[in-house]
Amino acid sequence: MKNITAWIFRAVLMFTAVLWGHAATAQSYPTGPIKIIVPFAAGGSNDAMARLVARELSQRWGPENVVENITGAGGNVGAAAAARATPDGYTLIAGSIGTHAVNQFLYPKMPYDTMKGFVPLTLIAEVGLLVVVHPSLPIKSIDDLISYAKAHPDELNYASGGVGASQHLATELFMHMTGTKMTHVPYRGSAGSVSDLLSGRVQLMFADMPLVLPHVQAGTLRAIAFAGERRSAAMPDVPTVAESGVKGYRATAWYGLFAPAGTPEPITTKLNQTVTEILRTQEVKNYLLKLGAEPRPMSIAEFTEFQKSEAERWGALIKSIGLTL
Repeated sequence: MKNITAWIFRAVLMFTAVLWGHAATAQSYPTGPIKIIVPFAAGGSNDAMARLVARELSQRWGPENVVENITGAGGNVGAAAAARATPDGYTLIAGSIGTHAVNQFLYPKMPYDTMKGFVPLTLIAEVGLLVVVHPSLPIKSIDDLISYAKAHPDELNYASGGVGASQHLATELFMHMTGTKMTHVPYRGSAGSVSDLLSGRVQLMFADMPLVLPHVQAGTLRAIAFAGERRSAAMPDVPTVAESGVKGYRATAWYGLFAPAGTPEPITTKLNQTVTEILRTQEVKNYLLKLGAEPRPMSIAEFTEFQKSEAERWGALIKSIGLTL
């Protein structure tokens, strides 16, 4: 009996020590700067979301955080670097629909496990996609675009932030639903496409709204539709693609924060709580909404389920149209 009692006592002490250790880990974290990897070039929506989170965390926790752009292979190079990082909360990644949902269906060999290689911390925001064309084109509506594309198959060049990026998938879905054919011109992140879009080298893009909104307002690009389920508050006069005759069409870009798998739960919980608090502040909400982005703070469980559903949804489309690399 004494032996059993002693064993129970030691087990309770060990369990208590673990709990205190976890509490101390979360309480002291972070003691230095956090690096957020952006797997695309600087200047795009993904980059903007990462820098927003890095800045706001620095203001709350003290250390000056770092954003590092690691580009290549549709975001796979940066995502692989994040997956290999020490899981201690000091390396995170601002992931996207490409890196954390669909690339696994496009690339024959992935350098990381999309669903098991990370802890989904929270969705940061969904970004509306605005269908924009160069003003030299005789296209002022979705009907015009469909008619022109059918009359000139493969002649329209459309830009995207890379193979598998939200802009690419949104255009593929549009072509699939309308029976049109256009030529894909991928860039190393959506920001790199803007100069070519403005010059007319590429004529069309289902573009992240924050990226092109100033150019639409200046008249150097023409917005013909919004790809979301509802009209955007930032441009309420622009109809949705579904309203314009492509019933059931819906596509958005999204960006979320992930930590490498194995990051201690007290740290991931603290990150989730703090970042979701940041996204719920009126100042941050106003900033994002002005850009055409909708803040979407989620619990870890909710974001895990969201990632899974997005992978299933777009994976089914990729398989049905036979899109491969």
